[in-house]
Amino acid sequence: MTREADPAVEITPRQRAHLKSLAHHLKAVVFVGKEGITDQTVRSLEEAFNTRELLKVKILEAAPMKARDGAQALAERIDGAVAVQAIGRVAVLYRPHPERPEIELPH
Repeated sequence: MTREADPAVEITPRQRAHLKSLAHHLKAVVFVGKEGITDQTVRSLEEAFNTRELLKVKILEAAPMKARDGAQALAERIDGAVAVQAIGRVAVLYRPHPERPEIELPH
């Protein structure tokens, strides 16, 4: 059984804390530079979400936005994604796999 990607994924504070703990050891897989969030950045994230559900994004110093704003903007541009946290210049995004979710969120 497959489910449609929900553009308005909501997570509880407990689920957010769980995702933060899982993301702690991850390395950034996508970088946002001085051009800001481009279509290529979004495509790169979508491709990365094909193989994993939790991603770190590095917002470089030259980027025209703060990490929190960048995380929110990216989550809005990717169906089913949610911004989990932003600390310093690093943002964490989560999107459950539509067919084979691997991360089990607490209730």
